[in-house]
Parts: sequence; structure tokens; C-alpha cells
Amino acid sequence: MLTEAVAQFTSSDDAKRWLENQTNATLAPVQTQAKKLRDDMNLALQLVTEVSKQLFDISNKEIERQNMKVYNRARALNKLSRIFLDRLKKLSPPEQISYDTMTRYTQEIQRVFHVTDIDLKNWFPRISPFFIMDRRKFLAVYEKAKQIHNTLNDYIRKEYVKTKTLEEAILQLNELQGIEKQLLSLQDDRDKIRDERVPLEQEISELEQKIAKLRNSGPIDKLNTVNIEIENLSNELRNDLRHLQKPFIKMQSLATSGGGGGITPDELVKINQYLDAPFDALAQEQQGYPMLKEILEKLEGMMTKDTLRLKPDKARKAEQSINEFLHKGLLDNLQVRCKEMASTRDHVQMSPDLEETNRNLAQYQEQLNQLRTRKTSVEIHETVKTNSYQETVDKVSGLKRVIEKNVYAALDKKVQII
Repeated sequence: MLTEAVAQFTSSDDAKRWLENQTNATLAPVQTQAKKLRDDMNLALQLVTEVSKQLFDISNKEIERQNMKVYNRARALNKLSRIFLDRLKKLSPPEQISYDTMTRYTQEIQRVFHVTDIDLKNWFPRISPFFIMDRRKFLAVYEKAKQIHNTLNDYIRKEYVKTKTLEEAILQLNELQGIEKQLLSLQDDRDKIRDERVPLEQEISELEQKIAKLRNSGPIDKLNTVNIEIENLSNELRNDLRHLQKPFIKMQSLATSGGGGGITPDELVKINQYLDAPFDALAQEQQGYPMLKEILEKLEGMMTKDTLRLKPDKARKAEQSINEFLHKGLLDNLQVRCKEMASTRDHVQMSPDLEETNRNLAQYQEQLNQLRTRKTSVEIHETVKTNSYQETVDKVSGLKRVIEKNVYAALDKKVQII
């Protein structure tokens, strides 16, 4: 079994040249005849326009004469001819000859002639018997235009339609060439945007490395290490003070409500600090934490008098912690470590190196934010172009398949546009 040969084309230009060679003998005469009929139709419509203008001018003159015998009919003819002129102005012959353009043209003319026939049937009898010669002249030209329209319409429906598919294939090839140019332009735009994005990404990467280096070494890294140790000490201190949380809160409540206990305002502030920021509270105290001890002694007195009304278990644990802090120096070593870390933190925070590092970080971060904003804008633009490019690729592919089908339907020949 023989396989039917398929003509392959690597470009739309080659396909178009091949198709024009295959169809020139068939399509050119049809388009030439359609062009001639279009010109005939256009000339006929110009004549109808001229006689309509004559009706308008003649009726104007009669209106100006104020002859009451003719006046009303002249006004009617004047209005009617103006309507004819307005309709005819809207008819525009197609510059490019094709089945579709010629079909639309004949349909537009048909609509104009249809409403004009109705107007003539309704109004010309009312104008009678005046303007009889002018009306006859108009009707003669108008009927001739209708005959030419019928000839044009018959030719399009009976002859031109036979080459419609073939002509569509050529027009579609023209369209394909235009879309392929758009595709090249989109590809060029996309490449330019990518060339703009890549350096931005490189700059961003370099800045991120600089920022990471500043944060992971030098004074910032040291400060981070100190802060981690301070957090560990804070957690350790909170654990040691956990049994005093409830008693301290009750002491605060009594002191603020005037319940006694001899708590001074400074001690009240210190109690609050031990509850919220125990590291700073202990580090800021003098060696041996005298203010905490004074508070604990007052707390011990309140608990002896049961002023705080603690539950037995909580009171027992609180008393045990008070004894350890007041008499066994449980917090002595912890306070030394807290003071050392606080001193180290303050020293690092006040150092010129940290100030310079923070300035550089702020500068780099601002530059990074600006670059990221630009990169986002470029990426959005790139996405739009990429989507447009892909849509155009799909459009080109679909149009190629349609052209191949139309060529096969018109010529019974298989082609493939790659």
C-alpha cells in the first residue's frame, strides 16, 4: 500500500510560496472578477449618491420658493433624500478582496437596499405627482445598482465560495507570518528581561553573603553568643525562683492595695523585675543581692504570720527556697555569671565595631530590599512575557494545523508546516 506523500515546509514563507504557485491559476481569476464587480458596485452606488444629492438640491429649491402647493411634498423629498445620503455614506467598499470582505460588503448593501425599498414604497406615492422626472431618474439609477448588486451577490455565493477554503489558507498563512514576527519579538523581549534579572540575582546573592558574614562573625556573632548564654542563665534563674512566683505576686498585691508588709516602692519595682526579667534583676544588684535578701526576709515574716495565705505545699516550697537564698548562698555563683554576661553584653553593645557593623548591615539591607523590589518587578514582567510567548506558540501551532487541513480540503494534498 502506497503512502501519500506529504509536502513539508520548515517556514511559513516556503509554505506560502508553494501554495501561491499551486493556486494562482485558480484563485487569481476569481479575485480579479470579484474586484471588477466590486468596482462596478462602487460606481453604481456613487451614481445613486449623485441622484440622491440632486433630489436633495431640487427639494431645497422648492422649499425656498414657499410654493404651498409643492411645499409639503418638497419637505418630504428633502428628508427622504437626506436619509438616502446618510445610508450611502456608511457603505465602504473593501480594499482587500477576499470572500469574507466581499460577503460582508454585499450584506451591508442588501440591508441598505431593503430599508430603501420600504421608504420608496411608502413615500414616493405621497410625493406624486410632483418631481416625476427626478424620481424616475433616481429609480432608474437605483434599479441598475440593485441589478449590479444581484450580479455581485450571485457571483460570490456561486463562484467565489468554491475557492473560499483555498483563500482562507492563504490569508491564514499571512496571519501566521505576522504572528511568527510577534513571537520573535516576544522572545527577544523575554531574553532582554532575563538578561536584566540575572545580574540582579547575582547582586542579591552577593549582598546576602555579606549580610550573613557580618551576622555570623565579629561583634554581632559575639553578641548573639552572649544573648544565648543570657537566655540560658535567665531560664536557670527562673527555675530557681519558680517557687517564689506566687508569693511575689501576692506581695505585690498586698503592697499596692495597702495591705502592709513594709514593702518600699523600690522593692516593689525589684519584685516586678524578678518576675519579668530575673537576669537583669540579679545582674544589676550589688554583690550578694542585698535587695533580694531584704525582700525575702520580709516575705519570710509575712509567711510566718500567714499574711499571704498560701497553700501549705506552696508555702513549704517557698520557705525552702528562701532558706537556700538567704542562708546557703544558692544564687551567689549564678549572680557572678550573670554579672559577667551583662558586662560582656554591655561592652559589645557599646563597642565601635558593633556600631560600624550595624551601619553596614542597615546599608546592605536597604540595598537588598531595593534589589528585591526591582527583581520582583522584573519577574512579574518576565512572567507576563513568558505567558504571552507560550500563548503565541500555541496559537502558531494551532494555526499551522488549521492551514494544513484547509490546504488538504481545497487541493486534496497533504502538507506539514514544521
